[in-house]
Order: sequence, then C-alpha cells, then structure tokens
Amino acid sequence: MASKKQRAVRPLDAALTRLQALAMRAVQPHRMAREVDIIVGEWRAAEDFDVVRERLGELQEMLAAGVADAEEQLSYVDAEEPAAAKQAQATLAALVATLGAVRHAASAPEAAAA
Repeated sequence: MASKKQRAVRPLDAALTRLQALAMRAVQPHRMAREVDIIVGEWRAAEDFDVVRERLGELQEMLAAGVADAEEQLSYVDAEEPAAAKQAQATLAALVATLGAVRHAASAPEAAAA
C-alpha cells in the first residue's frame, strides 16, 4: 500500500483552528488574548518580520469577518433562550478579544524587532 504524503498545514490555518476551538468553547477574553500572544511568539521565533506581518494581516481580516458573523448570529438568538444568548455573547466577546489582541500584536514595537 502506498502512503499518501500529508500536506503541511499552513501556520495561519493552524492558528485559526486553535483560536476557533477556544472561541467555540467561549473561553474568557483574556485567555483568547494570551493564546494570540503565544501564537505570535511562535511565529516570530520561526519566521522573519515580513512573513509574520503578512500572517497577522490575514488573521486580522479573517477575525474581523468572524466578529461580524458572530454579531449577526447574536441578533438571531431568541431572547427567550437565555442559555443560547449567553453562549452567543460569550463567543462574540472571545472573538472581539482575539481580534483586539491580533491588532495589538500587529502594531506592537516588538514586531519591528523580530
């Protein structure tokens, strides 16, 4: 049997998967920001400045779209289902915190030192 070569996962896709998994569990916003810091630190240690800057830009765009989607989904939640509303609000808060952390990382002074 011939084995197929597994395609390497792009670091951006791996990061997005990590962040989505946490957001879907509606972890606290500070935990999302800490995860972004970990991811960006890994990227900065392994890649040059231009690569990291490009990834952060792409991640920022994807997260902005995710926040917009989460806001829209929140508007569809039935107010008579408090658990669903609470979950949707927590997910939105996690995504907003993640986007903020990515924006901060993209503009951080240490980005220039990478």
